[in-house]
Amino acid sequence: MPKKPTGPYENTPTTMVFDVFTETSNELIGLLTHRSDNATDPDTREAWWQRVLAVRDARRAVDPQDRQALLQRISTWRAEIETLKVAR
Repeated sequence: MPKKPTGPYENTPTTMVFDVFTETSNELIGLLTHRSDNATDPDTREAWWQRVLAVRDARRAVDPQDRQALLQRISTWRAEIETLKVAR
């Protein structure tokens, strides 16, 4: 009997995991940018923008061949995306 995958990306090549990583960061950056663009006060706008920059910097810091780091970031960013969507 075939073994069932233990994680959502277990049988996914690392290059495709990297694509998911990139798309997940893009989605988060889009949500954060939207919050920044629509903030009414300059301090709030800047705080959201700093979060955009932090995601961008985190994305650049991850080795594209480090599967565990990619998966960890995907998980963290997906949780943040869900939090932002709920807190509209």
